[in-house]
Amino acid sequence: MEGISRKEEVMEKLLELENKSQNGVTAIELSSYMHLDRTNISRYLNELYKDKKLNRKNGRPVRYSSIKANDKIILCDNEENKSINKKDSLEMLIGSNHSLKLPVQQAKAAILYPPRGLNTLILGETGVGKSLFAEVMYEFAKESNIISDNAPFVRFNCADYADNPQLVVGQIFGVKKGAFTGADSDKEGLLKKADGGIFFLDEIHRLSPQGQEMLFTFIDKGYFRALGDTEKKIKVEVQIIAATTESPQSFLLKTFTRRIPMTILLPSLRERMMEERYRLLSEFIVAESLRLGKSIYVSKNAIISFLLYDCPNNIGQLKSDIQLSCAKAFLNYKINNSNYILIDQEDLQLRVQKGIMKIQDHRKEIDNIMKNMNDILRFSSKDNIERNFELEFGDSGNIKNKSFYSIIEDKIELLKDQGMDEDSINSILNIDFEKYFKKYISNISINLKKEEISKIVGLRIIRVVEKMLSIASKKLNIDFNQKVYFGLSLHLQGSIERIISGKRIYNPKLNVIRVHYRDEFIVAMDIVKIIEKEFNIDVPLDEIGYITMFLSACNDDVCEEVEEKVSVLVMMHGKSSATSIAEVANTLIGEKYIQALDMPLTMKAEVMFEQAKEKIKEMNVKKGILILVDMGSLINFGNIISNELGIRVKTLDMVTTLIVIEAGRKALNGRSLDSIYNSCKEIGRTSIQMSKEYYNGDKEFIIITTCFTGEGAAERIKTRISCNLKNIEKVNIVPLDILDKGDFLKKISELKEKYIILAIVGTVNMSIEGVPFIAAQDIFMEEGVKELDDLIEMECDFSKVRKALENEITSINCIKLIGDIRNIIQGIEECLNIKIQHDVQIGILIHISFLMDKVKNGIDQTSFNDLEEYRYKHLKEFLLVRKNLCILENNYNIQIGDDELAYIVRMVIENTL
Repeated sequence: MEGISRKEEVMEKLLELENKSQNGVTAIELSSYMHLDRTNISRYLNELYKDKKLNRKNGRPVRYSSIKANDKIILCDNEENKSINKKDSLEMLIGSNHSLKLPVQQAKAAILYPPRGLNTLILGETGVGKSLFAEVMYEFAKESNIISDNAPFVRFNCADYADNPQLVVGQIFGVKKGAFTGADSDKEGLLKKADGGIFFLDEIHRLSPQGQEMLFTFIDKGYFRALGDTEKKIKVEVQIIAATTESPQSFLLKTFTRRIPMTILLPSLRERMMEERYRLLSEFIVAESLRLGKSIYVSKNAIISFLLYDCPNNIGQLKSDIQLSCAKAFLNYKINNSNYILIDQEDLQLRVQKGIMKIQDHRKEIDNIMKNMNDILRFSSKDNIERNFELEFGDSGNIKNKSFYSIIEDKIELLKDQGMDEDSINSILNIDFEKYFKKYISNISINLKKEEISKIVGLRIIRVVEKMLSIASKKLNIDFNQKVYFGLSLHLQGSIERIISGKRIYNPKLNVIRVHYRDEFIVAMDIVKIIEKEFNIDVPLDEIGYITMFLSACNDDVCEEVEEKVSVLVMMHGKSSATSIAEVANTLIGEKYIQALDMPLTMKAEVMFEQAKEKIKEMNVKKGILILVDMGSLINFGNIISNELGIRVKTLDMVTTLIVIEAGRKALNGRSLDSIYNSCKEIGRTSIQMSKEYYNGDKEFIIITTCFTGEGAAERIKTRISCNLKNIEKVNIVPLDILDKGDFLKKISELKEKYIILAIVGTVNMSIEGVPFIAAQDIFMEEGVKELDDLIEMECDFSKVRKALENEITSINCIKLIGDIRNIIQGIEECLNIKIQHDVQIGILIHISFLMDKVKNGIDQTSFNDLEEYRYKHLKEFLLVRKNLCILENNYNIQIGDDELAYIVRMVIENTL
């Protein structure tokens, strides 16, 4: 489209979509239609809305529509000619097109029926919204010009004076002086005050028979008399709307119910669609955001719990429970001096938390609602933007290799364009900021030498860092290790270049750092003078904040208590999955320590929860308990059990046998719950669960270099590899940034589709399963480059072996078989914590390949001398190798005997051919 701006193009495409939908267009729909980034689409839509070219309907999600002539409210001189062509109040009710469709139609009929509408009875359980529905009927009556804009809406709850029927009648119909003791003057009744409007009687079943008779007399004749008055007739025009939670036949006179021609039944919350329940809770959270004047963040699990928990008192209770959760989150926000209000699963009331256990029964509905939502949702009275904490920080979209600071700047501009204030922007950018630095520091080798660091950052920066840390060490009484030394050097190399070039440095956590690390911040302010003098620059406060984080990252090790031990419980779906893994792990750690619970697929989550709770009560949990689960509802048991039993619980999902072994081993060694949890997490949860697709021989080889920005250190590492690698012509090198873990893993997934990733070289180990990691500093020593050369040679050798075996083995798909065997070898290395030599790996691969061919062709397997003695001596290795070989047995429908297994075990143990 030549000559047309992108904003105008967005407007045109919206009009095209709008012709297909009458409910407006969302940013997601438009981004999909135009194949453009949703964030950019949102920005253009907001600009068009500010330009008054679009209407915006707040909700979840926000919907936009073009402004047409009939969307406007035209006020003429004559009020009777008022024309309103927009949705009425009844249609704006959540569910008006679904669960409330019939009640809305009935309500409209009741209001519009000539000459003054039909008296109406609204039925429904406590909390379904009967009072609100009556008020909306009143608004609809005004919108339809049935009653005037200033017509009264009078509400009376018959239960307020239920113990005194005479007083109830007096409130409704009025009282004549002297009617009863204490009636010192005439008093006008509520029915009179409702003249010209609507009189709403809540809990009508609490109205006495006398009151009902007086009311239906008024309905019949159009007038009534005040209590105690036998002469004066009071005429009014009033439409009556009554509501009750009870069956009308049980408490109301038949003569009364006959005079209420319209009966509307409102559905309970459990009868309404899940999408409606989500919209309700969204509205309630946004309302609390308005009251607090701040955005409220809610985790996806908390949302799911609100959607599924038992809520017997319906919408009223849902609103109350949400308000309670918001109040608790606000209290935490104030007490902890936090930068944002967050409602997580563990912050909910226990009965609300248990809602997530029903997810199996409602999986399709939940997936339909949550499919386009992130892990953390943001609710605000100013907008309804949903955000994900993990991806929010430094999300660079399709922009590759941008610097750390540029990403922050772009994010700030984007959020400003969306109308967010500075506090909200800081709250979002603050999320998980420190974890990058802590992980960055923890993965740096302590064996790096000064000359090797200088190859990356230069001697000038090295001298500056030495002076800075020397002064800081004396002032803070801390001995800084090589991790801080190398980490700060790499960081300053990038930040100094940025300051010199005049680019801004922004630290979203500056105020928090200044408060929590006061001493380190003061020292950082002092030692930056060394940088300023050496490079003739002014170091901004934001950069001082970064330096402070390096100074505070040194002494994080915590002494472990050894008196008590952390308990470990494995829970998995299936008849014996958890029991089997626990048995293997206990055998290998040498003690029956790890406990297990199996959850058959037919068992409901609520039953499993009770069993888990009883099991944990029997265990020693003084030092806490680590729960290891596979998936589903089991993931959420930990938080609920922790609150109910008052114990410390940590939960890990997607566990493997290796993780269970690690947990048991460290628990027996007396390590703390946090220590065990973090160790297991490094093995499992931070890894991307996929193996190399070795069998695809057509893929090219690549090496990935990483750092926070994808520039700086990553480019220097790339240059170092390119200049020193013997086999550089056989491999490509790709630099990536690791600032955003989610974005990094996505790029890894995309690269794995096209290439074989030989290794990742960088400053932080992102633990990609199936891909070796080489520390950046090792590349500046001979062994690092040598390891890369060895990897390339090994892949080339395996490629040659694959081609040779294709001609020898015809009974099996040889390409896939070799890929499976390589994954098995990798699994054996991980389970036994060994490194199998390259030539031995080739030997094992060839041996197993020919073994498979032999078994498939029915040839007898070779016997092993002294099998029983050898198996007894190496039982651990037999079990773990057998476990990994099960992949072959299942995939190829064969059985590998213990004799052949023994030969493979021997190659593994002796690490020789």
